[in-house]
Amino acid sequence: MDATMSSEVRSSLPRHLIVDDTISVVSPLQQPFQRAQHHCFGDSAPGEFPLAANPSIVLHVLTSCNLYPEDLAHLEATCKFFRKPANFPPDFLLPMSELAALDMCQKRAIFKPMSTQEREMFKQRCGGSWKLVLRFIMAGEACCRREKSQAIAGPGHSIAVSTSGAAYTFGSNNSGQLGHASLEEEWRPRPVRSLQGIRIIQAAAGAGRTMLVSDAGRVYAFGKDSFGEVEFGNQGSRAVATPQMVESLKDIYIVQAAIGNFFTAVLSREGCVYTFSWGSDMKLGHQTEPNDVQPHLLTGPLENIPVVQIAAGYCYLLALACQPSGMSVYSVGCGLGGKLGHGTRTDEKYPRLIEQFQALNIQPIVVAAGAWHAAVVGKDGRVCTWGWGRYGCLGHGNEECESVPKVVEALSSVKAVYVATGDYTTFIVSCKGDVYSFGCGESSSLGHNTTIEGNNRHSNVLSPELVTSLQSKNEKVVQVSLTNSVYWNAHTFALTESGKLYAFGAGDKGQLGSELVSQESERGTPERVEIDLS
Repeated sequence: MDATMSSEVRSSLPRHLIVDDTISVVSPLQQPFQRAQHHCFGDSAPGEFPLAANPSIVLHVLTSCNLYPEDLAHLEATCKFFRKPANFPPDFLLPMSELAALDMCQKRAIFKPMSTQEREMFKQRCGGSWKLVLRFIMAGEACCRREKSQAIAGPGHSIAVSTSGAAYTFGSNNSGQLGHASLEEEWRPRPVRSLQGIRIIQAAAGAGRTMLVSDAGRVYAFGKDSFGEVEFGNQGSRAVATPQMVESLKDIYIVQAAIGNFFTAVLSREGCVYTFSWGSDMKLGHQTEPNDVQPHLLTGPLENIPVVQIAAGYCYLLALACQPSGMSVYSVGCGLGGKLGHGTRTDEKYPRLIEQFQALNIQPIVVAAGAWHAAVVGKDGRVCTWGWGRYGCLGHGNEECESVPKVVEALSSVKAVYVATGDYTTFIVSCKGDVYSFGCGESSSLGHNTTIEGNNRHSNVLSPELVTSLQSKNEKVVQVSLTNSVYWNAHTFALTESGKLYAFGAGDKGQLGSELVSQESERGTPERVEIDLS
């Protein structure tokens, strides 16, 4: 979730309790002692709203304040003006709160091109209310930084996307995964020129492969020519060095792509999940060949439940679902190490609800799938981890496996808003913009500098530790990305609220965006990447 979200927005519109009951009569004896009262309804009768005759003004105020769906629901509960039909276009039967939600939906790039029929179907899928549609869209924007700047630390190569939607790539390029029409490495961020004029809203990186999603719902892929490529395999031997639109997805409006080992997954605007490859033995609920280029709808319970985020790990997939009753997480694929979160280590061919979050009373808002472990941040700021606990990547002070989500107690005083996972490594971003990391210290990717911490920067960290080397930059971090690969040395990005990008960890292929000193292969302290993503 985007760490820039705060409660300040919620308080931008004062809430006045407007009761429908008449004011009680005050006797003359009581009048001298009665303090003068000023009601928000001015000269109007109690229960009436002063701007009822000017719905356009009310609508403008509601939408310009960027209220949350919950705020609109609270207005409905406190004033009948917001509950009754507003008699205002485009739908005269909708109450003002619903019109405001619809208006805010129409400002979103993914919503604008929808036809009237598509919008109505979308509303029904989300629960039958424009407030629920807005909630669904905002949840996806928050956890994926959709239409905002972002950085992706891939296996040996990197992607950076600016707020305006310009895409930059750098690092390893042996398969053309940088999209520059060559196979040469890049040690500095370089724009993908063939995509100029196309606004990119989301990016994904795999071993030798890159996928970019545009605000028009198109997916562009380059690098290894396979959706089911294992990190070192025979498929996808043909290198595609310039972005190519994925033709098989041209009729599906895509908002997110995720690349895992053996498979690729994409998420549609309506919250449907599609997968490519890795369908042998019905591993993902369908039968496909390893080099299949056709998307397959992920069957099972998620067919009728909208998903706002997907996360791909080593042979498994997590899906963050949004229902009127709340947020939930489903998992499917390989259960080795307990990373599916169901209390067992068995595989799941169809998405299965992780029930433990209900027991913990946690509403998940962002999910992360590492190679062998997974993590979730709850609406209340709590962090849960599960899966293989090697090197302390679960943050519980040991290296034990957890087959169901378990709260990281060491972070009880921290309100988390974002989580990122890699190969036995976990990063947490707090609401204040501080960063905590734990797990495998290989390649200096945890950011715990020797000179600052007094420890070996390659040491494993079993419990969350504040990354003071980032804190010293005096910048509020809003996103962290780290390499999620079992074969590549990891590197890490930290993106700040002001659009600055800091990098550390392995950099032998130029993936840090700058050349290393004295032929070093890694950097232990965060350094600024010369690029402005604001």
